[in-house]
Formats: sequence, C-alpha cells, structure tokens
Amino acid sequence: MEWLSEGANSWQLTAATLVGLMSIPGLVVLYGGVMQKRWSVNSMMMAFVAFAIVLILWVLVGFKMAFGSPVHIFGATSGFFGNFIGKPGAILNSHSLLEQAHIPELAEEEFLFPMSTLAYFQIVFAAITPILMLGSVLGRFNFKAWIPFVALWTLLIYTVNAFMIWGGGFFAQQGSLDFSGGYVIHLAAGVSGFVAAAVIGPRLQRDREVDAPNNLAMVAVGAGLLWMGWNGFNGGDWYSGGEIASAAVLNTNLCTAVAFLVWVALDYATGRKPSLIGSVNGMIVGLVAITPAAGFVNGWAAMIIGVIAASLVYFALNYLSRVAPFRNVDDTLGVIYTHGFAGVCGGLLTGIFANKLMAGEHEGLISGGGLHLLWVQAYTAAWVIVFSAIGTFILLKIVGLFIPLRMSEAEMEVGDIAVHGHEVYPSDVPSLGYPDGVTASTSGSAAPTAGTA
Repeated sequence: MEWLSEGANSWQLTAATLVGLMSIPGLVVLYGGVMQKRWSVNSMMMAFVAFAIVLILWVLVGFKMAFGSPVHIFGATSGFFGNFIGKPGAILNSHSLLEQAHIPELAEEEFLFPMSTLAYFQIVFAAITPILMLGSVLGRFNFKAWIPFVALWTLLIYTVNAFMIWGGGFFAQQGSLDFSGGYVIHLAAGVSGFVAAAVIGPRLQRDREVDAPNNLAMVAVGAGLLWMGWNGFNGGDWYSGGEIASAAVLNTNLCTAVAFLVWVALDYATGRKPSLIGSVNGMIVGLVAITPAAGFVNGWAAMIIGVIAASLVYFALNYLSRVAPFRNVDDTLGVIYTHGFAGVCGGLLTGIFANKLMAGEHEGLISGGGLHLLWVQAYTAAWVIVFSAIGTFILLKIVGLFIPLRMSEAEMEVGDIAVHGHEVYPSDVPSLGYPDGVTASTSGSAAPTAGTA
C-alpha cells in the first residue's frame, strides 16, 4: 500500500491507546478514589459501561455520523442544514477497515494510515466525553438509565458537535478551531453534566456534607494517567508524528504545569491549604484549556493560557459556585468548572493567541488577524453550549419516561451493595476470602481488617 506510513500509523495507534488509558483506567480509578467508599464501585462501573457502549455504537453508526458524508437536511446542500451531521453507517467490512483513512468533507487531508486506525482514535475521544460528564452526576444517577442515556447522547449530541467542528461541517467551514476537543469534548461534557445534575437532583444531604474521598492514592494515579495520557490526546490530533504534534505535546505539558502551580499559589494567597484534590483540579484545568489551542499557539501563549484559565476557574469554583444558578445544582465533581469553563476559556483564547506560523491561515488577535477568529470561536462555543444543554435536557426527559433517572432513596442510602452487590473495601470478613467465622486475626494472616484501608 503506497499510502501507508508505518511510522504515522504506529504513532496514531499509540496516541489512541494513551487516550484510551485516560478513561480506562484513568478516570475509572480517579472516580473510584475521589468518591465516598459506598459509591466507589458504582462510579467505576458507570465509567466502564460508558466506554463499552460508545465503542460498539461508534463502529456501527457513530463514526460515519461524525466524519462521513453529510445528510442534506430539508434538501439543503450547503449552509447550516447541509452540513449538520453525517450519514450513519457501519465501518466493519474488510474494505472499510483496510482502506486509506479519509474524511469526505476534508478531502484535502492526507492520512497515511488505514480507516480502522482513524476510527479507533476517534472512538476513545467519543468514549471519554460521557465519562467526563458522569463526574457531575455521581452518587445518584440510576445505572439502568445511564446505559440508554449514554447511547442516545453519543449518537445525537456528540456526533453533531464532532461533525460540525471536526468533520468538515458548518463551523469547520466558518474557520472554527478546536485542535483536540476543548469544545467538542470538554465544553459539551461540562454543560451536559450540569444540566443532568439539575434534572436528576442532588445527592443525599449527608453525601454533600461529608464529601470525603476514600482513597487519595487512587486519585493521584488517575490524575497522573490523565496528564500523561493527554500527550496522545493533543499529540495525536495532527494525525502525524510531525513538528506540530511535538509542539502540541510540549504546549500541553507547559500549560498544565503552569495551571497546577497557579492553583497552588492561589490556595496560599487565599489562606487555604494546598490540597491534592484542589491541585488536581488545577492540573485538569490546564489540560482542558490548552486542548483547543495545543497545535495553534506557541509556548509563551500556552503558559499564559495556563495562568488565565487556572485563575478564572479557581474563582468560579470557589466563589461563583455560591451564587445562583450554580449553588442550586449539585455538580458532584464540579465538571462545569474544570471542563466547561476551562474549555470555553481555552477556545476563546485560541482566537486571541493562534499563531500564523502554526495555524496557517488562521490568525488570532495577537498575530494580527483581528477579531474575526475570536468571533468565530465565540459563536461556536455558544452553539455547543445551547445545543448540548437543550439536547441533554430532552434526552433525559425521554429516558425518564421509561426508566427512573434517579436511584431510589433506599439504593442511595446503601450505595454500591444495593446497586452492584459488592463494595470496594468489603466490610464482611468472608468476602475477603476467609471461611465463615474465621477472621484475619484468628487465622494469623496479616491481611488488613475492614476499616483500616
């Protein structure tokens, strides 16, 4: 195959695997550690099942909806309705798997790897989005309702945003820039998670009052996988292992390090102790904010984006959260701030700092391009916010007609045992492997007893 570059293909598969590790096990262990003990298993299970659902749906219909030929809605062949979403279709036959990757609406793109590689790379992006959204509704979303909701949201919300911004659709044609998902993934997840949290209602009062992580080591491991995995997240979206990919990786780490340290500094400046969870929030803000800009800005701009985004989100999370409507919604992990606010911040700053030497004809305000790109970035963000919010609300109401969105009060009182039949740190000795009536102390084993974890 003359078009195949084994080097490009290898990097793309590696980048995809890094992104996959951000979800499985990255967010799985982060959620499992940051939640109270009785919600750890449920949090991990919901992340796992979302990943599996999206993977299957993507190859059956989703990929073509996001990156295929457009459906001409109302007969329109151009404009908004002519470039809204792609035609659904499977990519499982031999020809589809082995042919050279292509995106019909981006014919000028030259991919040096097969369609199966491109499909898998985009699968892991699609899969992480509802898992990020999940952070807003942990501790009360009915597991049975989560399954159809993820399927519907992926097919009817995610694919539309992906097609319009990445797949050559309407906003791509307007010149909108989203290097790796600040809008398509993070802004959409933050807004949708916030709406879902509002519709489903808050956690039990005691869960909100005693919001104690059960394992900070798991949180640290999950956070570390996110940071390092982001090298594939942003480094793979140039679809080659060239110089822009290298710059995107360096920018990603620069922005993240700056945002992390700014968050620590703000904790000290406001009289707080720098906590691990707070610092992880700063890290995530840096990763999210650089995502739409990673391959379009230089290193100085990446560092400035880290300072601005971390400062803005720190203020929002600690102060804006106290006023309506934010104080009225129980966003469990603050996804609206760390992903929604950070995503839109990074997208708008791309309109300011996009460098013509890196972004080609796309020039930000600082590069002398005037306000045009910033304006395009602003109305693209407005679309993602409004469409994701309204679409999520409608889908939740539809699912709620058939399956209760919220766990029963009895299930919420018990947690993992009631929903999944087991817990992350079993409190009964037999579940640790000992016969009935035999404990760790009587057996002479050094295994820890319940409550020491």
